[in-house]
Amino acid sequence: MFSQFPQSLAQGMQRWLGLLRRPELMVFLPGVTLAAFWLGGERALVLTALSAPMLFAVAGAFRTVADAAVARAGPGGRAKAIRQIDQHLRSGRDTGKTTACFMVMLDGAERTRQVGVLGEEILARSAERIQGVLRDGDLVARLDRGAFAVVLAPARRLDLEICIQLAARVQQALAQPISVDAQRVYVTGSVGFCLAARAPAPVGQALFEAADLAAEEASRHGPGAIRAFDPAMTRRKGDRDTLTAELDVAFDENQIRAHFQPQISTDTGEITGFEALARWYHPVRGMIPPAEFLPAVEEAGLSERLGEVMLYQALSALAVWDKTGAKVSAVSVNFSKAELRSPSLAQKLKWELDRFELAPERLTIEILESVAGETENEVVVANIAAISKLGCGVDLDDFGTGTGSILSLRRFAIRRIKIDRSFVTKVDEDRDQQRVVAAILSMAEQLGLQTLAEGVETPGEHAMLSQLGCGHVQGFGIARPMPVEDTVDWIARHRARLTTTPRIGSRAR
Repeated sequence: MFSQFPQSLAQGMQRWLGLLRRPELMVFLPGVTLAAFWLGGERALVLTALSAPMLFAVAGAFRTVADAAVARAGPGGRAKAIRQIDQHLRSGRDTGKTTACFMVMLDGAERTRQVGVLGEEILARSAERIQGVLRDGDLVARLDRGAFAVVLAPARRLDLEICIQLAARVQQALAQPISVDAQRVYVTGSVGFCLAARAPAPVGQALFEAADLAAEEASRHGPGAIRAFDPAMTRRKGDRDTLTAELDVAFDENQIRAHFQPQISTDTGEITGFEALARWYHPVRGMIPPAEFLPAVEEAGLSERLGEVMLYQALSALAVWDKTGAKVSAVSVNFSKAELRSPSLAQKLKWELDRFELAPERLTIEILESVAGETENEVVVANIAAISKLGCGVDLDDFGTGTGSILSLRRFAIRRIKIDRSFVTKVDEDRDQQRVVAAILSMAEQLGLQTLAEGVETPGEHAMLSQLGCGHVQGFGIARPMPVEDTVDWIARHRARLTTTPRIGSRAR
């Protein structure tokens, strides 16, 4: 329906139009004109000199910022899109035609908006590419937060399959590199959409908000995901909004508490540390797992506050263990990207350690591999270096699932890598898993890094990791996370078992 021509011909025309929209290609116009004169004489010269600028103009290469309303719709884009949807819905009652609303969210749009003029150019080009795969009557409206609303002109046959195909074509158009100021920029987009027939109400605002909700769901599973609106999304968003509204109260009333999961040596069985993990003791719903409330914490901008709570409780736990003679050497705390962006992070850590009279080496900071891979943020880079220089340990969490590199391991003075649980599951049964883990361990040994496998759930996994040479393990197979008051008894029971239990194994040679 959206292509009257064969797919290959339409794609070819789209590529040519895309090239002609790039004004920088006009630098070749003098050469093309001279070549025309050389090959065809004066008549060819005149024809080329007159027709080439016209082709660029028709393709849109000379559009000014004011003309590019698609790319500069700004805050008014939402109102314009809703008005257009309302018009289509009214006309559809008489014509029998229907419409749909799409929401395209550029992945990583926050970073795009932070680069000023360059970011604006990327957004403008992206808007043009979206418009390029649509029909003349379809509307593209620029929104804030690096998003675009697409309102389809009324059509008689518009179903889920057609919308999915169109969403994929939009993503394909965005995926082509954008050349801006001699840089090649790659853009991806998450797309959510809603058909008029599936909207919560037959009005423009309801259809617009349904598409927006689908796009939020897509971005959660992105980059590059596609989601169609489903009524269950409204319920899930309501739950998230409720949790977000309750978070301030939760922090004020100490409902967010740290549980501690032990980490043990595969060589001696001794406890080498505990990791602090957040739990929410909700007064009505009971204990809420972190997977449910941590996204709400991030959305509410409370990641730093959560970090402060966890750090205080982790250092308090060390004080408790010292007082009871438990002799726990270190505690690990996860730091979010938001916390690592705070310029005063290292000074705050030093102040807290001095407050509890603890040596820096007793605190380990865990950072996600994906965060360590984002080396363009100078504050994050400086903070990780300062934490290491302070004497705290730095662990790279979820290793093998992010975008970190060997350069990141050396640059940030990483002390230990935590092998993600996806590589640990059934490592005692799956030869492929064993080869992957062995390769990670070999690399770590060559780089002088310690290793810890997380998510260990069975004695078989524990034994195999020990034989492969992994230094430390953590998981439900060792112990579930527990409140600090329960750790003292667990430590005593664990050490009592060590006197009667043989060592699990040593590295295979």
